[in-house]
Amino acid sequence: MKSRTITHRNRWLIALAGVGIHICIGSVYSWSVFSKPLQSAFGWSMQEANLTFGLAIFTLGISAAVMGHVVERHGPRISGFISTFFWCLGLLGSGFVVSENPFVAEYRLPLLYAFYGFLGGIGLGTGYVTPVSTLIKWFPDRRGLATGMAIMGFGFASFLGAPIISEIISRVGLSHTFYVLSGVYFFVMSLSSIYLSPPPEGWSPARLQEKNQQKKDPPADLMPMNANQAVRTAPFYGLWIMMFINITCGIALISVASPMIQEVTGASSLMAATIVGFIGLFNGLGRISWATISDWIGRPVTFILFFALEIGCFLALSEITDLFLFQLPLYLVMTCYGGGFATLPAYIGDIFGIRQVSAIHGYVLTAWAFAGISGSSLAAYIRESTGSFGSMLQIFSGIFILALMVSALMLLFVKRRRQQALDQPVSQDVA
Repeated sequence: MKSRTITHRNRWLIALAGVGIHICIGSVYSWSVFSKPLQSAFGWSMQEANLTFGLAIFTLGISAAVMGHVVERHGPRISGFISTFFWCLGLLGSGFVVSENPFVAEYRLPLLYAFYGFLGGIGLGTGYVTPVSTLIKWFPDRRGLATGMAIMGFGFASFLGAPIISEIISRVGLSHTFYVLSGVYFFVMSLSSIYLSPPPEGWSPARLQEKNQQKKDPPADLMPMNANQAVRTAPFYGLWIMMFINITCGIALISVASPMIQEVTGASSLMAATIVGFIGLFNGLGRISWATISDWIGRPVTFILFFALEIGCFLALSEITDLFLFQLPLYLVMTCYGGGFATLPAYIGDIFGIRQVSAIHGYVLTAWAFAGISGSSLAAYIRESTGSFGSMLQIFSGIFILALMVSALMLLFVKRRRQQALDQPVSQDVA
C-alpha cells in the first residue's frame, strides 16, 4: 500500500513542495529589513544587529552537516517537520524578545541571538538539506533541474519577501511581524513536508528507462559511497574548497554592494538599494538556469565556467565606473554565486551516488558556515587596508584562480573515472 501511494505522487508537485520549504527558510536573506528597525528601537549598533544573521548562517551550515543524516535515516517528511518546528520557534521567540515585555529587556540581544541565530539556524540547516536527496531520486534524468528548482526558492525569497516583510513591519510592528511570519511559514512548510516522500526502491521515470535500453552509458554515479566514506576522499575536499571560495567571495560582494555601488559609480542610495534588490533576483535566476544548464554540459564544466566568468567579472568591476555597465558583471556574478548552491547537490550525486546525498551535502555546506563569517569580514578588512573597492575586487579575482584550478582537477578526475567505467565496469556494491 505504501509503495502504491508514493508511486502515484506527481514528481513535479514533490519539487513544488521542496520550493515551498526553501522559500520560507530563504527569508533569512531578508534580515536587513529587520536590522535598521531593531537598531532604532533598542539602540543597537549595526554590528550587534547583523550578528544575528551571521549566527543564523553559521548555524545553518553546521546543522546541515548533522541533520543531513536525519534526512537519510528518517526521510524528508520527518526532517521537514523538524525544520518547521525550529524555524517557526525561532521566529516566535524573536517576536517575544523584541516585544515591549520588561522581563526580557536586560537580555534582549543575547536572547535574539539564541532564538533567531541558534534555534532558527537549526531549522534553516535542516530545511535546506531536506528536499535534496528526495528530488534527485525523483529526477534521476534531470538532477540539476530538480535541485535547482528547490534551491531557487531560497535565492528568490529575499527578492520576493523583503518588500512584503517591510510592509508588515510598517503596519503591525516588529514583534507581530515575527508572529505573522511564523504562522504563515508553519502552514506552508507543514503542507510541503506532508507531501515530500522518496520514490519506491528502484523506481525511475519511463523516459530514462527507454534511454537506458537504447544505449549503454557509463554508470551515472562514479564512486557510490556513504557520507563517512566520502569525507575521506579528495573529490569531497575539491567540492568543499570550490564552494568555500565561491561563497566567501560572493558574500563579500553582497556585504559591500550598496556602498561600493555608490562610491564607484556615484549612484544615489536609492538607486544602490534598487540594484541590491535585483541582486536577489539574479541570485535566484542563476540557481535554476545554471542547474538546468549543468544537465546539458555536465557539472564539472559548469563549475569551470563559474570561476572563469567570476575572474573576469571581478576584474571588470574593479575598472568600470559607468552605472549601467557596472550592473552587467555584478548580476552575472550573482547568477554564478546562486548557481553554485543549486548545482552542488547534483554534482555530489554524480560522484558519490544518491544513497546519502543529503548527508554528504550537509558536510559540504560546512563551507557555507565558515564562508558566511569570513566573507564580509574579509571584504571589510581588505577595503580598509587598501582604501579601494577596486583593489578589493582584484584580490578576490585572484582568489578565484585557485577555485578554477581545483575545478579543472575535478574535471580531469571525472573524465578519468568515466573512462575507467567504460573500459572496465566497476562493481556498484556499496560497503
